[in-house]
Amino acid sequence: MISTLLARIATALLPVAALVATPVQAAAVWVPPVDSRWQYQLEGNPDFPETGGVNVGICEVPQSGGACVRPTVFDIDLYAAEEVAGDNATLNTAAVQAIHARGAKAICYVDAGSIEEFRPDYQQFVDWHNEHDGSLLGKPFSPEFPNERWANINNDKGQRDFLLEMMAARVDKCVQAGFDGVEFDVVHAHEAGEETTGWAISPATQLVYNRALAGMAHRKGLSVALKNDLSQAAELVSSFDYAVNEECFEHDECSELSPFTEAGKAVFHVEYKTSPDDFCAATTGFNSLKKPEDYSLYDQPFAPCR
Repeated sequence: MISTLLARIATALLPVAALVATPVQAAAVWVPPVDSRWQYQLEGNPDFPETGGVNVGICEVPQSGGACVRPTVFDIDLYAAEEVAGDNATLNTAAVQAIHARGAKAICYVDAGSIEEFRPDYQQFVDWHNEHDGSLLGKPFSPEFPNERWANINNDKGQRDFLLEMMAARVDKCVQAGFDGVEFDVVHAHEAGEETTGWAISPATQLVYNRALAGMAHRKGLSVALKNDLSQAAELVSSFDYAVNEECFEHDECSELSPFTEAGKAVFHVEYKTSPDDFCAATTGFNSLKKPEDYSLYDQPFAPCR
């Protein structure tokens, strides 16, 4: 009787156990091959209205020479460019579909650590901030990007819970638009420091937030990139599928991405102020790209190392 009862209990628990999967089991998602070639285009070109301003057919000669090459991975905004779509709330569905038609994949850019004034959900952040003693919106992100403010990812007033709810809604839109992965930007507030952000964010708090974002992406069927946060790369590599990095060569930090390369995970890397003649040879394990010194991210230039 006891053995029969135990067998029945075990059988009843099987569906529950199936839900408690390992990250690999739970995440039946696309993961970019290490040798993927990427394009980073977050701003729209009006010459391509049918794809929301994204130039999906771009092909340029790489730094290494030879024939022109095309991206196999596009990192583009969740929304079509406003100057092309006529509003700030049109999903980049047409671009994703065109990217897929060319056999490439699309990563959905979402700012998870600063709040941008030009987003369609911006007022929700402002309202929450005003209703909770001004505890969410911090200092402007940088002189180059004054129209976004550092988010407070602490949770003493429920800030992190609210941010994760908002990010979940954004990721749902990434899924709706057909994206394959997601890049969560500005997830390094603990490195920037209180003087820059306006908030005292501990490394432990940053880990909690970043891991929650990664888990969210996987639950929704998307792969996920760790954007910068190099000081925590070793602690986060198991949660993220690949890395996106800006200017590690400029700041002499590229070695800090070794947890990803050693794990056989792709690193999508971009430099702005440094010549490809300088950084390409030093980043042979990365998928490296040159963009303009003013940090603009239009389709051109597209200057991959290889």
